[in-house]
Amino acid sequence: MSQFFHIHPENPQLRLIKQAAQIIQSGGVVALPTDSCYALVCQLDDKGAVERLRRIRGVDEKHHLTLLCRDLSELGVYARVDNRQFRLLKAATPGAYTFILEATKEVPRRLSHPSRKTIGLRVPQHRIVQSLLDELGQPLLGATLTLPGDEDSLTDAETIRERLEKLVDLIIDGGVCAHGPSTVIDLTGAEPEVVRVGRGDPAVLGL
Repeated sequence: MSQFFHIHPENPQLRLIKQAAQIIQSGGVVALPTDSCYALVCQLDDKGAVERLRRIRGVDEKHHLTLLCRDLSELGVYARVDNRQFRLLKAATPGAYTFILEATKEVPRRLSHPSRKTIGLRVPQHRIVQSLLDELGQPLLGATLTLPGDEDSLTDAETIRERLEKLVDLIIDGGVCAHGPSTVIDLTGAEPEVVRVGRGDPAVLGL
């Protein structure tokens, strides 16, 4: 049975953020709000937690999971970024955008795409996520909370509780999130490619 925390979306209670961080560090899988919809997250280097997250989402190793980073400097540790890519990243972060980039050796091989050696990265603009990232001191591994068989991602903590209470370790209720996942942009080719249009407006990047 999962725990359920009510955390203020603008002024997160540090006591609850610390407890959430401890659950993640102990191998927990957590449902939390982002600046798009809710997401499932776990510790980057916890193989068991990553496998659980994939099972809940119903995706295999070819599905890009996303590293949620605190800022662009942290993102640069896990992805190779040239000047052209950096300008686009700076224009769109923090925000509801996920960028597919070439992974560095800091990313465990099992987490990057098996054939392309790429990883999805984003810098979310949500106080709860940012506070949790600050407390952990490292990125979270995450995936949009869209369950197998569903067309839409989940945006309400009570609905998540009804459906996932026995599958995740913690549900963070930060209020109802915006509908729709992040916008996904592939930066690994000669030109940026919009893979999925979501909450982030591609026009911000001239796309």
